[in-house]
Amino acid sequence: MTDIANEKVVEKTADPFVLKEQKGTTLHITLNRPKALNALSMGMLNALQEALDPIFEDNSIKALIIKGSGKGFCAGHDLKEMQSHREDDDKGKAYFEGLFATCTKMMLTLAKLPIPVIAEIHGVAAAAGCQLVASCDLAIAEDSTIFAVNGIDAGLFCSTPQVALSRNIPRKAALEMLMLGERINAERALSLGLLNRVVAKENLAETAEHFAEKAAMRSRNVIALGKQAFYNQIELSLEQAYKVMGETIVDNLMMPDADCGMEAFIEKKKPEWPSENQ
Repeated sequence: MTDIANEKVVEKTADPFVLKEQKGTTLHITLNRPKALNALSMGMLNALQEALDPIFEDNSIKALIIKGSGKGFCAGHDLKEMQSHREDDDKGKAYFEGLFATCTKMMLTLAKLPIPVIAEIHGVAAAAGCQLVASCDLAIAEDSTIFAVNGIDAGLFCSTPQVALSRNIPRKAALEMLMLGERINAERALSLGLLNRVVAKENLAETAEHFAEKAAMRSRNVIALGKQAFYNQIELSLEQAYKVMGETIVDNLMMPDADCGMEAFIEKKKPEWPSENQ
């Protein structure tokens, strides 16, 4: 939902919507519609979902890096594709419902994945592209990146992007971006909590890889438990959160990986996670 992608979008079935490459224990997924600033067409969303689903059962993957090809990370939803459905008998309503249900499923999958999801961002992250950044667990951006949820410029309030955005940054800052279409730079995004790091262009990939490598040193099972617990507790009251997390940490302590990790920490040696040696 952005006016940034003004180029004519032509879907090329010969070119995959996403590129996948596994390097060691890290899976790299690259959005691959560079001529459309990687706008999230229905095809792109379906391809992303297909790339994400196998991760749940693939224990060889311990981190995921999501990035964009070409000049930017992601310009949001594909307005040209959306407008083309105005000619449908229902003026596009069924398509719009399907599009946002598909997008919501993909964004929720990122939170449910049992591994850290790292956004590697450059150029622009607008509307649903900014939502994608906010939906990732960790985010690193090139210092020249611009962030926006500026659907309001096109008469469309970024209702679904605001869900993830408002869970990352303060309310007043979120509403300024949503209501006024304000674009913010990487340093501002960092100060608001949307990003973990801002780095020079030449250090972007290296920094994302460093985050992934640190994740690879940890137990996948423990990260899976802790990540799910984090997203569960953050929506609860303080009292409820302590109750549920008290139960969760006991479950964690009963895991063989916790026993191994604590013993290794005490003995100052590198742990060999039992769950990954079976």
